[in-house]
Amino acid sequence: MAQRRTRNRLDPNSNADPLSIAVNQRDRSTIDMVRAALEHKQVMLAYQPIMLASGGIAFYEGLIRVLDETSRIIPAREFITVIEEMELGRIIDCLALEKGLRALRKNPQLRLSINMSARSIGYKSWQRILDRNLRTDPTLGERLILEITETSATLVPELVISFMSDLQSRGVCFALDDFGAGYTSFRYLRDFYFDVVKIDGQFIKGIATNADNQVLLQALISISQQFDMFTVAAFVENQQDAQFLIQSGVDCLQGYYYGAPTIRPPWVEDTDQMKTRA
Repeated sequence: MAQRRTRNRLDPNSNADPLSIAVNQRDRSTIDMVRAALEHKQVMLAYQPIMLASGGIAFYEGLIRVLDETSRIIPAREFITVIEEMELGRIIDCLALEKGLRALRKNPQLRLSINMSARSIGYKSWQRILDRNLRTDPTLGERLILEITETSATLVPELVISFMSDLQSRGVCFALDDFGAGYTSFRYLRDFYFDVVKIDGQFIKGIATNADNQVLLQALISISQQFDMFTVAAFVENQQDAQFLIQSGVDCLQGYYYGAPTIRPPWVEDTDQMKTRA
């Protein structure tokens, strides 16, 4: 049904107003770009540090990227909503997981979060990748964090709860991404047992001077603490906001103030330097 809706939405011959036609054409172009990147294996992870409020790196987030026909690096936010309901979305999740687990295998000190859609739960290829790696090295699960967006998690809450319970027993942690962006997830928090919540960036940007967001932040932190969940403030872009967030009691901070996502993280640079010296 989802695929049929997607095809209808992208059909240029369907009866639609000019704006809808333009959106459909843009979406089709995005789909073609992602499909071409997959065919040519032009897919990679960019890594962004998540910092402890007390100092030091808590873990990294591996963010999926693709290259377009001009070799520009395209972030997931530019294409993920268009392909999320399609097979391409499942393939992207598989590649992100595979590349993330490879990085964990190569770097025993690394802890890494990887994004996934709840739609990939039960997708056989995704599950095979995870099972194969955890069988080979069970300690990988202890360093893997799977991020699921609030909107995605609440689509099929019972399935997500069962999925999380199974993998948490194997050491995998779960993060609720974009916490606060939705309006229906609060009633599920008692059942989900997320280990980490990432507070949505709309509440973080400019928070040092935004009284309304300050109140909302305290509410989100209180909810997280009540359910024993680690808090991460996303989209931290300046020192003033960072200091306010630390004083407010968030556990971790993530954003351009601490470092932009990069396809050449420190451990890759260290390896290259060792090869050069050798």
